[in-house]
Amino acid sequence: MTKIRKNTTANYALRLPRSLKTEVERLAEQDGISVNQFIATAVAEKISALRTAQFFAERQAKVDFTAFDRIMSRQEGEPPRPGDEL
Repeated sequence: MTKIRKNTTANYALRLPRSLKTEVERLAEQDGISVNQFIATAVAEKISALRTAQFFAERQAKVDFTAFDRIMSRQEGEPPRPGDEL
């Protein structure tokens, strides 16, 4: 038997400055979407940007610059391809 998943959403009363609300309405209409969809997409984009920044900050914390410098200064390997020279 297949379970039917309900779309789960939550309501949130949002207070925006009038000028911002007017701009959101204009842009949403221009894109042919609802104000709700515009705001939901904007929130999703912000979450994505913050998570991406966090991902790279975590990666940066693990960097071994000594190993990087050793690899980048080694003499073996292929020469740079045309256009890849320093």
